[in-house]
Formats: sequence, structure tokens, C-alpha cells
Amino acid sequence: MRFSYAEAMVDPSCYGPLAIAAEAAGFDSFLLPESIVYPQHSATSYPYVEGGGREFLEDKPFIDPFVLAGSLASLTERLRFVTFVVKLPLRHPVLAAKQAASVSVLSGGRFVLGVGLSPWPEDYEACGQPWPSRGRRMDEQLDIIDGLCAGGFFEYHGSFYDLTPVKICPVPNPRIPILVGGHAPAALERAARWDGWLHAGSDSGQLADLVASVLSMRARLGREGEPFEIHAISTDGYSAAGCRRLKEIGVTDVIIGFRDTYRPGPDTEPLSAKLSAISRFGAAVIARVKG
Repeated sequence: MRFSYAEAMVDPSCYGPLAIAAEAAGFDSFLLPESIVYPQHSATSYPYVEGGGREFLEDKPFIDPFVLAGSLASLTERLRFVTFVVKLPLRHPVLAAKQAASVSVLSGGRFVLGVGLSPWPEDYEACGQPWPSRGRRMDEQLDIIDGLCAGGFFEYHGSFYDLTPVKICPVPNPRIPILVGGHAPAALERAARWDGWLHAGSDSGQLADLVASVLSMRARLGREGEPFEIHAISTDGYSAAGCRRLKEIGVTDVIIGFRDTYRPGPDTEPLSAKLSAISRFGAAVIARVKG
């Protein structure tokens, strides 16, 4: 079992000390969230909080995850940085490939590209991207990013993107893992085609069903013997016994956070309290699980 540390919407000056502390405590990954703009008016809702309200986002600080990954990688040696998640259809895939490759090279291969679809049409409008067909567009984007990051000249002729042969330099080695977030069947199918799935939260029974579904899809593709990451949010992750239960259902990485980031209003928890929570968890759980 591996451990992913989750903290978001905090004073940007906290990220460096938090990454250093997470690495020292034995965490394997650091999750990097994304939010680009805040519309003044919106009739849409957020699917992962009760009631769908988005008040929790008001004036919350978000640093671009590619920039943040590069910054934190310079302060650490072992920790991986997982975008949770980049709203990929808001970007052009060639530029996204360049950003991802650059971060991976500079971090020594410690960058993991987690992607998903924003639930808010306003994001697409602000970035000048169409809302319809966003899932199929992301499928082509992932092919392009993976192809460009493999090195050499790459061309692509799809329904949404058409590239004459081009290449980027430098390219990452090893290859950048691509993880997909979302709970809809289409999201699970997309995750099964790539390198892993990112869970956004649910009760334990739903989690087990979702894991079973994505692993079944993986098996139907004939890829059950290949490496596949499942990062999951669960209260079971806060004990050694619970971690064993998660491992039994197929979870590879448990996501750990120590506060409710969906609570409206600014984060008032001092950095010292965050650092203490990381250290205590490392001693009480990570050390026991990893032996």
C-alpha cells in the first residue's frame, strides 16, 4: 500500500513545507488540485459534495498544478506529484504534452498526469473550448500527449485534432503515467485503457463496486497483468487494518487528508498543525503498514 497526501486551497506558502514533511513521513505521492477561474454567476453544481454547492471555492487559492509540481519537486527527492485532476479538455494537447514532459524531466520522472472533465460549462466558456464532445476530445488528447512524450516525430489525424509530424524535446524517461478521474462508466472505461483511476470519494461499499468495475474493464482489455494504480479516498486509510482491507479490494494508493477542504471560508488551520498531523500519521500508520 502506498500513501498519497491531499491538501488543497491553502496559503501557497504552505506547499513547500508540506511536501517536505510528507516525504519525511513516508508518503509516496502529493496530490495537486486544479481550479482555473471562478464565474460570477453559475447555475451548475459540483457532483462530489452534498447539495452540489460551490460556495467552498470562493476566493480559495489554486496554483497551476504544472507550476506547483515543478516547484515542489525541487524541494524533494522521492515524492511523486499527481495532478488531481488537470481539466484536460480546457487545454490544447500539444501544449499540455510540453508542460507534462518538462515537469517530468525536471523532477526526475516523479510526475503523474491525472486528468478529468470539469463539471462546469463555465470553465469551457472562459477558456474558449466547446462543452459538447469533451470526453471524446479528451480521448484524442491523451493519445497525442502519450505519443509526443514517447519521443521522435509524431503525427495524429483524429476527429478533433490533426497534427503533421512534430516532436518535442526533451521527453520524459520513464514514461509519464496517465490516471483518469471520475465515477461515470465512461470515466472508468477511460481509466482502464490507461494507467490508473482516481477516486473522488464515496462510501466503502460504492468504492468496492467502483474498483471492481474498473478492474473488470481492465481485464476485458487483456491488461490485468500490467501495472495499474488506484488512488482512493476512504476512512479505512487511517489505520493499518483498514489499509489491509483496501489492499484486498484492489486499492494501491490511499489518499489521506486531515481537514474538510469543502468547508466554506478560508483555511484557518496553522501550518504547524498540518505538519504535526503529517508526522503523527507517518509514525502511527505509514510506518506500521510499510514495516
